[in-house]
Amino acid sequence: MSHAFYSDAAEKARAELSRGEQAAVETVRRALEDDPDPDHARRLPDADPYSESYVIELLPEQTGGRGISVVYRHSQDLDACLILWLIAGP
Repeated sequence: MSHAFYSDAAEKARAELSRGEQAAVETVRRALEDDPDPDHARRLPDADPYSESYVIELLPEQTGGRGISVVYRHSQDLDACLILWLIAGP
């Protein structure tokens, strides 16, 4: 089991989301603790050779509001995920 944390920027963005959007993002965070590389995550280019970056797209139907991209970095050495950004659609 990995650990998953919010960066300061992601925590600030999460506070500005609606309750439904916050709940959807928290569901992703908890799921990352069980599986930091789920099939529905899209790998992003990453300059760090010790970690891998991904994005998980949440549709409005999943959030009860806007679409949200959850961008995170996973370090196998640390067995942890850091949610870097939450990008909410219009």
